[in-house]
Amino acid sequence: MAVTIYDLKPRFQALLRPLVGRLAAVGVTANQVTLLAAAGSVAVGGYVWFVAEARWPFILLPVWLFVRMAMNAIDGMLAQDFGQRSALGAYLNELSDVISDAALYLPFARVEPFGPYSVGAVIVLAGISEMAGALGPMVGAPRRYDGPMGKSDRAFVFGALGLYVGLDAPLTAAAFWLMPAVALLISWNIVNRVRQGIAHAVPHP
Repeated sequence: MAVTIYDLKPRFQALLRPLVGRLAAVGVTANQVTLLAAAGSVAVGGYVWFVAEARWPFILLPVWLFVRMAMNAIDGMLAQDFGQRSALGAYLNELSDVISDAALYLPFARVEPFGPYSVGAVIVLAGISEMAGALGPMVGAPRRYDGPMGKSDRAFVFGALGLYVGLDAPLTAAAFWLMPAVALLISWNIVNRVRQGIAHAVPHP
């Protein structure tokens, strides 16, 4: 099984646990955090898209991607540790992740030499990857988070790339192959999630 940054999640959650307890105490809900993370992602991604020629706004992406990762951990802990699990929350969690990823990756379509087709392929494959993971419970398996290039890995890659672009560092023609490489790794991710989902599926009588 491929190693992924997601494997570090328990340590990250331990750091956030005191904050989560305080948020729960003042009435903050998991769904509120989920929606706020999605709205923030759309706002940040939209802003960077419209001012992409300036380059420096791309520095916002690594900052927000880290904040969003923390918010994703927080909403999960509120749901699990404070009895806030709900059917609506499950839908919001999955759908908002796909929407947020698309919004935050899209600005790179305006950066040469990437272009809309390679970035678009990454966005589509990222959505399929999350679908492949979410379909696990449909066959009696756990929700799959197998890598490589899962959500946390993509956040690291696009955050680092956002910082690089935001500092107006040079991008040669060879950088074009970065997006196809990411797309290829996500494709591997999809195969892994399907295979592991099947392997852990509960047989129907």
